[in-house]
Amino acid sequence: MARKYARPSLADFSFTVYSQSEDKQSLEIQGSFMDIKRLGIGSIVGTIALNLLGMLIWGNLFTEFFDANSGSASGLDREAPIIWAVLLGTLFYAALLTLALEARGASTSMIDGLKVGVVVGALLWGTADFIFFGFTNVSTLTGSIADILLEGVRGGIAGGVIAFVLSKVGD
Repeated sequence: MARKYARPSLADFSFTVYSQSEDKQSLEIQGSFMDIKRLGIGSIVGTIALNLLGMLIWGNLFTEFFDANSGSASGLDREAPIIWAVLLGTLFYAALLTLALEARGASTSMIDGLKVGVVVGALLWGTADFIFFGFTNVSTLTGSIADILLEGVRGGIAGGVIAFVLSKVGD
């Protein structure tokens, strides 16, 4: 019966897998998920891009549309947003985009980043929007679908920006 052991190393985000069989022979496979520097740079650049795009899309261009397509729930918005929570949420989103881009293994172009960002953004926000639509009265179906499409655009642009910046960063 074979057993597998993983020993994580946070210094370079690498992993080592050992496979040990009954006859005590072992096989060592070493690989690297990604450089922590690239994850950090991609996450910070992505956070900036996502926040700027979010302000443009929801704060300026589509404000009236989403006001008209809000559900019957009222009084949900804070008078003043909690900025650290918004930044932390977009940092997680940017880290997810960066991990998706870096998981491809090969060098990623800006167009590849755009494609990956569209898929990740639409899937992430499709999940959230349809669950919220199913359980709450925050948005209409039209508003939920529009949000998913716009998040695909925002994720795509942010993914392209992340890929562009990471293409300039050495391994």
